Amino acid sequence: MEFAYSDRCLDFRERLLAFMDEHIYPAEAVYAKQMVESGDPHFDPPIMEELKAEAKSRGLWNLFHPDPEYGAGLTNADYAPLAEIMGRSAILAPEACNCSAPDTGNMEVFTRFGTDEHKEKWLEPLLDGTIRSAFAMTEPAVASSDATNIQMTMEADGDDFVLNGRKWWTSNALHPNCKVLIVMGKTDPNASTYAQQSMMVVPIDAPGVTVVRGLPVFGYQDREGHAEVLFENVRVPGKDVLAGVGAGFMIGQARLGPGRIHHCMRAIGMAERALELMCERASSRVAFGKPVAAQSNIQDWIAESRIDIEMARLLTLKAAWLMDTVGNKEARVEIAAIKVAAPNMALRIVDRAIQVHGGGGVSDDFPLASMYAHLRTLRLADGPDEVHKRTIARVELAPYRQDAKK
Repeated sequence: MEFAYSDRCLDFRERLLAFMDEHIYPAEAVYAKQMVESGDPHFDPPIMEELKAEAKSRGLWNLFHPDPEYGAGLTNADYAPLAEIMGRSAILAPEACNCSAPDTGNMEVFTRFGTDEHKEKWLEPLLDGTIRSAFAMTEPAVASSDATNIQMTMEADGDDFVLNGRKWWTSNALHPNCKVLIVMGKTDPNASTYAQQSMMVVPIDAPGVTVVRGLPVFGYQDREGHAEVLFENVRVPGKDVLAGVGAGFMIGQARLGPGRIHHCMRAIGMAERALELMCERASSRVAFGKPVAAQSNIQDWIAESRIDIEMARLLTLKAAWLMDTVGNKEARVEIAAIKVAAPNMALRIVDRAIQVHGGGGVSDDFPLASMYAHLRTLRLADGPDEVHKRTIARVELAPYRQDAKK
């Protein structure tokens, strides 16, 4: 594996770091003020549009997209360090650069599996940042970590399909610019296990679609919202089935690999910022007659944090490199491993930083409490830790299966 960043990555990295210093970090307080003054947790603050315009003008737009026709055309290994930088201000930077989930995954789905009509109607405005999208898969009535459990029905009726079911944690559905959903459900419960599900394109204002409520994340109402959505006799034309009936599971697997790299590198960015805040706070406060940073246990936390970050980063970059060189399937163990390792690592470091900040750490005067809430949620998003550990264990145990030795 080549550890050096490519020249293209280094160029984007330098420009992105400058954008963060000159615009993103100074905008954090402005964003918070505009959100509070609006009184609406899903308000679209003017500062965000200003940041998006600035990112576009600097060529820091759609950095995630691997196809140069639609974005920067970077490899996973090239994009990963950029995702880490954006993760340092996870509320502002990814959206400012049009690199925030679930839009990134949805745009890749439209690129790979959408029709020309889908691309014109939905992909182009998503790429331009004029609309947002949501992905509706998780359901409240079943363990959605096993995608074969999905119960939403998608029944054929002539040339159409009729959708009935209830989804939740449909992130982005409450964003004021959300216009389209990609929805997963069952078209044929009698088909083979991984051919029962399909994905369909559904406008959020389609008759029968009701956004019931936004779900808080440890008390935080995120601006994009994590919605419970009810589908009652929603009629979807057959032309809006993505990649054909029964292709839902395949699309889901294709969508998740890059998304996990993005999530994990953003988590590492949060961990880096939390470590910086911890060092600053420990160096500026005195307790029991000496700086907090002089306490041996604090030094131990700082050292352990640096070690943890470096290990997680290297594992994530290895996963990205494998995806680029041998493909997602061959990198499945590393992809599963980083999805467990990175959020847990970042949670430990944020927890240490909160402890060093004392009461300030659990307030909104610092980003640590919000980071903690979202990182804890990330241990469930895109599959809980246990599912990824199961994947790793099955691969490790395969050579020792008794039936395999016969």
